[in-house]
Amino acid sequence: MLDQIIKGTALSLHNAALLAQDNANLRAANGKIVKMRNRPHKQIPCEEGLTVEEGLQLVSQLDLPLEAPVVESHPQGDLPIESKDKAFDGLVYQDAPMPKVGESEVLGKYPFPCNFPVVPASDGAGEVVEVGSKVTEFKKGDQVATLFNQGHQYGDIDIPATYTGLGGMIDGALREYGVFNEKGLVKAAKNLTPLENSTLTCAALTSWNALYGLKPLKPGQTVLVQGTGGVSMFGLQFAKAAGATVIATTSSDEKGEKLKKLGADHVINYKTDPNWGEAARKLTPDCAGVDHIIEVGGPGTMRQSFNCIKFEGVISVIGFLGGVKAEGQPTLLDTLSNICTVRGVYVGSKALMCDMIRAIEANDIHPVLDEKVFTLEQAREAYEYMWAQKHFGKLTVKIH
Repeated sequence: MLDQIIKGTALSLHNAALLAQDNANLRAANGKIVKMRNRPHKQIPCEEGLTVEEGLQLVSQLDLPLEAPVVESHPQGDLPIESKDKAFDGLVYQDAPMPKVGESEVLGKYPFPCNFPVVPASDGAGEVVEVGSKVTEFKKGDQVATLFNQGHQYGDIDIPATYTGLGGMIDGALREYGVFNEKGLVKAAKNLTPLENSTLTCAALTSWNALYGLKPLKPGQTVLVQGTGGVSMFGLQFAKAAGATVIATTSSDEKGEKLKKLGADHVINYKTDPNWGEAARKLTPDCAGVDHIIEVGGPGTMRQSFNCIKFEGVISVIGFLGGVKAEGQPTLLDTLSNICTVRGVYVGSKALMCDMIRAIEANDIHPVLDEKVFTLEQAREAYEYMWAQKHFGKLTVKIH
C-alpha cells in the first residue's frame, strides 16, 4: 500500500468558518480521526452537468482514498459539527479510534482537518509515524505537510483532481492522526516549525501559483496584494524574495505599519483612498501599472484592480471577500481594453508546492502567523475568531 499515518502537530484554519456555515455535520477528531457528513463542498469547480457521483467516478481513476473510517464514539476526542443549522454550536469534541494504514498511506503528526463526510481543514503538518509497504517517498519520522487537492500532482488541474480536495471531499487535518496517500503529502520545509509548515497547503501555494503558475514573476516587477490575509501575506513575502516591488492595500493604518515591517514598499489605505487603483498606478515606473495583482476582494475590488493593471499584466482572482454583486463590475471586454490576463487560481499542484518549499528554504521565508494559537479543543473559538476577522496572517491550531 502507498498509504501512511500522520500524527497531527499543527493545523491552519483556512476558510474554516466558511466550511462550518456551508456544510452540515463537520467532524474532526483529536485522538485519531475526523469526519464531516454531508454534500461535497459548494466551491469545488466542476464541468456543467457533472454530478457528484460522476465526479467520484473520475476520482476513482486517481487511486486516492476518498474517506477514512469514522467511529461514532465518546465525547472526548474529535470535533464534529453535527448540523449546518447549528453553525458553530454544532461543534462537539469527541474521541475516535486510531486509523489503519494501507499499502500507500502513512500515519503521522497532522494539524489540519476537512471533509464531507469529512474531517475539516485542508492545511496541516505533522510527523510520519507509520508507512505502508509500498511507500517510497517517506519514512517514519519524516516531517510532512498536506497537499490541498490530493490528485493534483503536476501541470494544469483537471476535473478529477477537483474532487480530491482535502477537508472537502477527503478527510482533512483537524485531527490528531490521519492516513494519507503518499501522493497527497510533501516534505515539510526544514527551516519552519510545525505551526509554520501547517500554513503552506492552501494560502501559500495559492499565492505561489498566482505569481509563478502562469507567467512567472521577474525581478524588478511590481506586485499588488490586497489586505492582510494569508494569501496576501505570502504574496508579499514571495514577491520581495524575488526582487519585486510590492504595493499593499489595507483598511487601517495600524495594519499598514505591520505591512511595511514585512517589506511592503508602498501601502495604500483603501478606506481613505477609495480610488486606490489610480494611486497604485502612479507608484509604478512611468505610471505603466502593476505586473501582478493578487485579487482577493472580487467584486469589491476588481474595478480598482483593472485601473492599475499594466498592459500584459496578470490579475489572479483568488477570492471574493468584497462580496459577490455583479453590478458595476468590469466585463470581459475590459481584458481587451487593458490588454491583460485575468485568471482564476485553484491552489496548485504538488510539483508547484515542492518548488515553493525550496524557495522558502533558500530565502528563509517564515509565514506570518497570528499571535493567538488555539488547541484542538478550542476549534469552535478558532472558527469564531477567524469569522470575526480578528486575525493577522494565518490562524493556527496546535495539536501536540
